[in-house]
Formats: sequence, structure tokens, C-alpha cells
Amino acid sequence: MRKTAIALAALATAVTLAGCAAGPVAAGPAKVTASTAGKASARTASAKTASAGSAGTGTCNPYASLHPQAGGPTDSAGSWAARIKARGYLIAGVDQTTYHFGYLNPLDGQIEGFDIDMIKDVAAAIFGISPTSGALASHIHFKAISDAERIKDVQNGTVDIVAHTMTVNCQRQTMVDFSTIYYDAYAQILVDKPASGPTPTLAQLGARHARVCATSGSDDLAIISAAHATPVAETYWSDCLVLLEEGKVSGIVTDNSILYGMKAQDPDTVVAGNSLEAEPYGLAISKAHPDFVQFVNAVLARAISDGQWLASCRLWVSAGCQSPSWPIDYVS
Repeated sequence: MRKTAIALAALATAVTLAGCAAGPVAAGPAKVTASTAGKASARTASAKTASAGSAGTGTCNPYASLHPQAGGPTDSAGSWAARIKARGYLIAGVDQTTYHFGYLNPLDGQIEGFDIDMIKDVAAAIFGISPTSGALASHIHFKAISDAERIKDVQNGTVDIVAHTMTVNCQRQTMVDFSTIYYDAYAQILVDKPASGPTPTLAQLGARHARVCATSGSDDLAIISAAHATPVAETYWSDCLVLLEEGKVSGIVTDNSILYGMKAQDPDTVVAGNSLEAEPYGLAISKAHPDFVQFVNAVLARAISDGQWLASCRLWVSAGCQSPSWPIDYVS
């Protein structure tokens, strides 16, 4: 079983790298079944609205974004959505190694997952096509990017939007704009399932300065360092999984949503410990296009109200997904 998991993880990385070299990957239909991954954590307490321009102070509000476009998403004259429509396709930066969120399925060559569904919803609204229509494929260019490339590609205009299990935090809010939160995860650790005895925690791994993996450009490296473990940075999560399976690291720290996907790939692992840090996900958009943030927020609001978000969450994340209960604060 473990050898098979290693081979699949390595194959996924190889296909991803091939896809990057070949350029944008056309959208395709989702074909995998529902995951048993854990639910998104509920944030029931009201968050205080604060300025996004307070990096490093810890006073920003990741649950705050611009008001959705009034009357629903429309490509008004001169808007960024209208310019994308005139171009003929949306350019989306995505991951292709995160099972159930953004994953290039090596068995059929289709990119699929919860993040991919968010992009399909946005593109469908721009081009007036159903998100399940095969005609939508020609209107989305997926660009496979690493964690470290997400902000750079948004800032330089290489992509219009990023859907990449991207946590909203104070520092990132000063560099790019974010949509409203579309998924609320929290950081944990993935370790080998122990033959006997308790599962080790990150604190215990830190006490012996064990090697723990996370991706370059992720905020998980700081979590590992804070626990006094030795951080090992890799480009893709599939690389971290291979290192764990080969015994070269003792654990992987990232969002529980990503870890449950790895666990599904390798049943010899276990998601362990309490929540290490809140990880609310937003879609990243250039600060040059606030009107597009409002357009995307209108798409997300509609997807939540009409059940599209819930259907996607239950397909890819957990059959037990419930409608979002975290606070959504709008600012002008």
C-alpha cells in the first residue's frame, strides 16, 4: 500500500511539472468521488472589522472583504470581468498536487477539486455558461503554480485570480486583495500511524528537533520553527508526502483540508493534534482590480445561497459539510 502511495504521489508531481512546462491546462469535468476529509471549522464568533493595511500587527480581519457587486455578478462596461470576457478566457493560478482541492488526476489528465470548482463558478458567471457545461473548458486557462508563486503571479498580472488553498493573513492582505472566505480550515500535522502508543504531536517532534515538511512560501514553515522542529521546505505537498513515506521527515504541517487529502492517498498516515492555527481561505486578486473582487464576492454569495457551494464541498471535502458559519464582514 505504501509503495503504491509513493508511486502515485511521485506520478502526480511528474504530471504537474509536465503540465507547467506545457502551459495552461484546459478545464475538464470532475470525476472522483466524495472524500471523507474533515469538516471546515466553524467560526461562530463575530470578527471585528479592521483595515487590511496592518501587516505584522495582527489587527487585520481575514474575514473582511469588499461588498459583493450589487444585483449579482455582471460584466459592466470597463470592468475587469468585461475585459476577461473580451479576451475569451479567465487565467487562474491553481495547485495541481493537493488532493480534493486542486489536483491533476494522473489517471485521466483532468484537473479537479474544490478550489477548481470555485474557479469554474467565477468563469461561468463571466461567460454566462453553466459551471457544469463542457463549453466552459475553453474559457479557463489553468496555470499550475507553487505556493511561493501565488502572490507574485497575482501582482504581475500573470493570472487574474488564484485559488490555491491560500490562507488570508495580515501580511498577504497588504500585497493582494482577497475575496470573502470560501473555506475555513485549520493547521494540523500528518504523521505515520504509530504501530503502538500515542501519536506524536508537533511539540514532541519539536522537542527532539525532528525534520517536519511544509511547502516553500507557506506560513506553515513558521509554525514548524516556532515549535523548535527543523523545517524542510519543498515545492509541492506531494513532495512532502514522498519524504514522509520514505522516512526522511517525521511529519507534515499544513491545513487539515490538505492533510486529509494526503491521508486518503496514504492510509498509513494519521492527522494528529489540536488546531495549530486558523487557516481561512480566500481567492487572491490584484489590488488593481477591486471591481473584480466585488464581482467574485457576488459569485461566492450566490453559490452559497443557491446550494452550489455546499454541493461542491460535499463532493470534494466531506459528505458532512454544512453551509458556511464563519463571519463574513463587508467593508467599503
